[in-house]
Amino acid sequence: MAEYKIPNTLEEVAENFDPLHPTMSPNMAFQESSRCLFCYDAPCIQACPTSIDIPLFIKQINTGNIDGASKTIYDANYFGNICGKVCPTKVLCEGACVHNHQDVKPIDIGSLQAYATSHTMSIGKHIYQAGVDNGKKVAVIGAGPAGISAACELRLLGYQVDIFEAKAQASGLALYGVAPYKITNEEIIAEMEYLQAQFEYNIYYNQAITTKEQLNDLESKYDAIFLGIGMGGTRSLGIAGENLKNCIGATEFIEKFKLNPLDTYIGKSVVVVGGGNTAMDAASETARMGAQVHLVYRRDQKGMGAYSFEYDLAKIAGTIGLFNTNPLEIIGTDQVEGIRLIKTEVVDGRVKTIDGSEFTVDCDMVILATGQAKMPDFLSLIEGLELDSKNRIICTEGYQTTNPKYFASGDAVNGGAEVVNAAGEAKVSAQRIHEWLNSKG
Repeated sequence: MAEYKIPNTLEEVAENFDPLHPTMSPNMAFQESSRCLFCYDAPCIQACPTSIDIPLFIKQINTGNIDGASKTIYDANYFGNICGKVCPTKVLCEGACVHNHQDVKPIDIGSLQAYATSHTMSIGKHIYQAGVDNGKKVAVIGAGPAGISAACELRLLGYQVDIFEAKAQASGLALYGVAPYKITNEEIIAEMEYLQAQFEYNIYYNQAITTKEQLNDLESKYDAIFLGIGMGGTRSLGIAGENLKNCIGATEFIEKFKLNPLDTYIGKSVVVVGGGNTAMDAASETARMGAQVHLVYRRDQKGMGAYSFEYDLAKIAGTIGLFNTNPLEIIGTDQVEGIRLIKTEVVDGRVKTIDGSEFTVDCDMVILATGQAKMPDFLSLIEGLELDSKNRIICTEGYQTTNPKYFASGDAVNGGAEVVNAAGEAKVSAQRIHEWLNSKG
């Protein structure tokens, strides 16, 4: 049986999605910041993809300099508030905290980061202003973590920046792909508005760049182009029944659910296929909406790509794991009625099915969390731009592509990582754009 009651109002949805890390009070932040040892070698900094000076901002919180703490955070990571809430801190900065070696709870770095930046945003305190106009223009394709971070850094350096975004809101998967118990839509939008108010870049929403003609137009009008396009839709498994009604990709489901939770179909019995963090989010979300949820993964629990704490969240919500199991067929006439599965074993590192082990699970919804497809068709429109064997954009260490006018960061380059990775990469990429354009004279 499901752990949660089926909600009928947005208020009941909110009750089922209590935040994992509620905003700290000033007293809580003071007490938690007092626990920091301010290590001289700061392993937490080394574990952060954006190298935030964590001991410094914690000390600033502890001494009452909250806005100073926010500046320390934003100087390294423009998605400071969002990352404070959605980063896998347990395996990054908090995972590196020296308290772990003493069997003491690590410093709650993520919540302290969210506390400081939330305070600064709430009072409307501006930390930055755009640099003096240098007469050059950069086009950014995609308003996700990479695109927005690049835009902020470029505006600081004096470039005019125009962002072209296919959807109706900024922040990419931070808004459209992160479970609401980690961060709400309102919190994400607040940070996007906070950044745009300071850096004054232009965003053209519902403006997908999809044709060679559009790219040619950008190339003629802009001095450089930054690709922050992320990845595409869910990859197909290539099995029968994927086109049935109520079989949906995990990223597509999470996007619908984040925008309209009560208008998104959720079955009474849901099977989620996959072992990554997106699968865990889809399982947790459907379970919190009152569904009975099974998670199907082809290897054992240790073989999952998801962080262990993400699977723990799904289990706590009521998800049942079916490991060493592979889908063979989604069953139904017009809509999902079940899924046929087969047991597997791993031999010499390879997954093999076990003959005669087929079984069926009745369900009325299947969510495929089988990874996101890359976008080689679009990228092939860019002359001279090369992809690797996995259709990732090939870049230099400074994120310049094989077409020197194009730079790129985020999932389209790294193949799918965290928000913090995209934000950190894009900041470097913006600096390299600046160096490249200045070297041209």
